[in-house]
Amino acid sequence: MSTSVADTAKGATGGHGAAARAVSLVKTYGMGETQVVALDGVDVSIGRGRFTAVMGPSGSGKSTLMHCLAGLDTVSAGRVWLGEREITGLSDRQLTRLRRDHVGFMFQSFNLLPTLTAEENITLPMDIAGRKPDREWLREVISTLRLGDRLRHRPSQLSGGQQQRVACARALAARPDLVFADEPTGNLDSRSGLEVLQFLREAVDGLGQTVVMVTHDPNAAAHADRALYLADGRIVDEMAQPTAESVLERMQIFAAGPQPAQSLPDPGHGTGTYSGPGPGSGSGSTTEPPTAPGPAPSPDTPRNGDPPCYGPRSGASSRTRDGCCSPPSPWCSRWRSWWAA
Repeated sequence: MSTSVADTAKGATGGHGAAARAVSLVKTYGMGETQVVALDGVDVSIGRGRFTAVMGPSGSGKSTLMHCLAGLDTVSAGRVWLGEREITGLSDRQLTRLRRDHVGFMFQSFNLLPTLTAEENITLPMDIAGRKPDREWLREVISTLRLGDRLRHRPSQLSGGQQQRVACARALAARPDLVFADEPTGNLDSRSGLEVLQFLREAVDGLGQTVVMVTHDPNAAAHADRALYLADGRIVDEMAQPTAESVLERMQIFAAGPQPAQSLPDPGHGTGTYSGPGPGSGSGSTTEPPTAPGPAPSPDTPRNGDPPCYGPRSGASSRTRDGCCSPPSPWCSRWRSWWAA
């Protein structure tokens, strides 16, 4: 069953102001009883000029989603676009050229060549492509990342934070349409990590870049314009303008066990009690949510529940089968944590 988020891709052609988008994206590994569903019908759209954080527990599919959107991995089903161009079905050579010319990458490991200087590492992808860098843009990137006095240094002469800043400059140097960062602060101390996050934020605000960052750190996600939450290969929630506190609270809701039944506000309304359909029933009403039928699953437990509550809210008819509205309220998040098993 597919899951989608606000600004979900629509139709079968590119556009809609999206730097990347996917429709009904499925990625599986293995076959038969050993098959693992890494992505389970995901619909998602990444807006241009925005900083998006993708969050979730280990094994939730967040890195797989990034790899499929970036053309680093093939999809089992569904369609993916980078800008206006659909990339599903492209050959390996076409994908290589597309990534080289239109996508920048940052990883937890810096992946710098030890025999090259910082400047040579920054321009390496363009050198391989036989392209001359835009010197004015390159100076702006180097100035933004404060690397001007480190360009002649080799990686062994740089701190971890400086090496990741070089990796960031390399990702931005070709002026890509989209930058993917997979746990870019994972190997850094807190101070160096904060600097890298601030630089990514400035790349969006000051340089007009589009950044998608995979992370499990609420403090890192707080630098983004938007946070997406994955669990078991599905997008289960999203948050605009996240803060470290709000992200942590949402993650705790997902991981929380069942709570005693109590009268709660109608989701999305803030007053009154809920009288919509019970989860999975499709009919009936209740003035309080029923007690959870056993322990709530952990975020790492495979789930076969209803889709999360996304889509335009226009009354009861627009609610999903579990009674939630869009955007999901904490009430709906707790409901989902009980009944998604």
